[in-house]
Amino acid sequence: MRKKLVVIHVAATSEPIDPKLYINRGYGFREKDTVSLPEGSRFVITADIGSVGSICALRADPASFPTSFKFAARAFASEKAAERYIATLLRSEGQTKRIDLGRLPQYWLKLPRLRLGRRAPSLTIQYAEASYRLASELETAPTPATAGTWLSVVVPVYNAPPRYLDDLVKSFETQGETGAELILSDDGSTSPETRQWYQSQQSKDNVRLVLNERNGGIAAATNAGLSHAEGQWIAFLDHDDVIAPHAFKLIRHTLEQNPDANFLYTDELVVDDTLRPTGVMLKPAYDSVLLTGLNYINHFSIYRHSRLREIGYLRTGYDGSQDYDLLLRYMEGVPEESILHLPYPAYWWRRNGKTYSRQFMDAATANARKALTERFARQRQTVSVDGALTKTLHRVVFDAPHEWPKISVIIPSKDNFDLISRILGDLFEKTDYPNFEVLVVDNGSADQAVLDLYEHYRKIQPRFSAVINRETFNFSRSVNRGLNAATGEHCLILNNDVEVIEPGWLKEMVSCLAYDRTGIVGAKLLFSNDKMQHAGVVIGFGGLAGHWYLNKPKEFGGPMNRLHVRNTMTCVTGAVMLISGDCLRNIGLFDEENFAVAYNDVDYCLRAHKAGYRIIWTPFACLYHHESLSRGSDKSGERKKRFEQEKQNLRRLHATQGFIDRALNPAYGRDKSDPKIVVPTRLHIPSMS
Repeated sequence: MRKKLVVIHVAATSEPIDPKLYINRGYGFREKDTVSLPEGSRFVITADIGSVGSICALRADPASFPTSFKFAARAFASEKAAERYIATLLRSEGQTKRIDLGRLPQYWLKLPRLRLGRRAPSLTIQYAEASYRLASELETAPTPATAGTWLSVVVPVYNAPPRYLDDLVKSFETQGETGAELILSDDGSTSPETRQWYQSQQSKDNVRLVLNERNGGIAAATNAGLSHAEGQWIAFLDHDDVIAPHAFKLIRHTLEQNPDANFLYTDELVVDDTLRPTGVMLKPAYDSVLLTGLNYINHFSIYRHSRLREIGYLRTGYDGSQDYDLLLRYMEGVPEESILHLPYPAYWWRRNGKTYSRQFMDAATANARKALTERFARQRQTVSVDGALTKTLHRVVFDAPHEWPKISVIIPSKDNFDLISRILGDLFEKTDYPNFEVLVVDNGSADQAVLDLYEHYRKIQPRFSAVINRETFNFSRSVNRGLNAATGEHCLILNNDVEVIEPGWLKEMVSCLAYDRTGIVGAKLLFSNDKMQHAGVVIGFGGLAGHWYLNKPKEFGGPMNRLHVRNTMTCVTGAVMLISGDCLRNIGLFDEENFAVAYNDVDYCLRAHKAGYRIIWTPFACLYHHESLSRGSDKSGERKKRFEQEKQNLRRLHATQGFIDRALNPAYGRDKSDPKIVVPTRLHIPSMS
């Protein structure tokens, strides 16, 4: 027997934290069974663990980054005693978020396996070791494209521990590539250990020290180092980080294979203070929309020196986000196809919680948003920048137009009064968009309540129409009927089984058309149990296409918290799909012949993608999608036969089984909605062609 109620008290001591709780539902601790809490300073968490049971642990991760906090857990036999304790906590300190996990599972459904002998290395370590082995085996031959001093690595240094500098210099010297130089630009260090380290260094042609007399900040120190750089390419590192094995070899080879490239960035291995791997930053291909939400590029980045001179190097006044400001300015006007991502863990990021950005997060965030605001101002777009779903990330808010464009909302439907009545009510009563029409395309409703509903809206809403054609269900044909009848500037395809959560969803989707080349916008969709239904569609999943992070909690951020900001995707679902007028005119209608019911949205997005249109997914338009309630299953009879044929059509027309989706790093597998790292068997060298 045990006390059945647990009360956990977590309080940040320096900066907001983001606790995550793992609930054992009988299968052990799994990511799919987590409860992620929004950032806050203080939490009281309660759980009913039962008086008996074979499950005897609840896992709590107080923060996803190095920080300090207070943590206490107490057990109580009665609810009354627990509430008295909680009342003292709530009285004693400031604002507190209270979370009740409810009654937790008490018994194992799958017996835990005993781990005997040595544990296998983590996937992160296996991935890194395989990558470095493959790089060591790569045969390359230098070409004139990187002759002479081809790379200058510039590192601002301030009071760095000597062992950090030793690790950095050693990692540089073991690269084994000629034509590279390392410039350590000291920012007026006051540490006797750092200054003594400088004095102990022997003169080397390819390792140079720039000792600045006074402390001017990271940007000033970096610029001082840049003034001594001779390389045609420039890389920036932090003084506590390390260059991975064979990084220069692969970077040089990639640049030689792509002589017209303007920028290159790599992936990062996250290590602890002793350089033990703890995680990996696997990045997507270049995405200018994602870059306005967070600096996912960061290190190891390779810049053309000539362009850096052109834009005036780093700017002071952006402390904590000076590299982000540089990136935003550097990328302006650079052709996106000349920006390359090398999916190789070329950089070891030592996470010790002591960087400027972590210690002074508020200032770094404010400076990042200043840089973003200026970036859009240079393009003559007036914006403000708010917090995203993670408050330290960014949501660009475009100025509302003088007049919102007219949107034609097209809803394919048949019968099912509950669904169609709800979505129509949500559009006309809960949606704050001022200028839209609704076109219901009905393929044969016989339910008198539905027919009466149509007549009701025809009388009270001049913006409403419903046309009934009794015919076999063909989603593409229904959409096309609506598109042909639409009078709006842009068109929104909307399933009848969608439910509006908040009024500003359509304004957010229309606002996303302000990003360059945007032709299609998709929304974040949830199942009715608040699990993730749609966060974008990845081409190639299962050899076809599939939703990623299906059934994750609605707060789930994904790698680098990218699901908390806008992303460019190759595809979004047709359940809530905004199509710009320009895209519609150029791409045309949906394919009624090959995709009557399934994959019509995938086909349409791929056609738009191949034509050069951007497809954006936004988490700031969030709705419920009660998926397929109105249509039923495709797993039997004629429906199954048709479904299999449409799968074959997708493979035939778009070669999805070999498609490399730019939204997903090549190191991730394509066999699961929650993609896992796959140990590589070959290197992926990017190409501009």
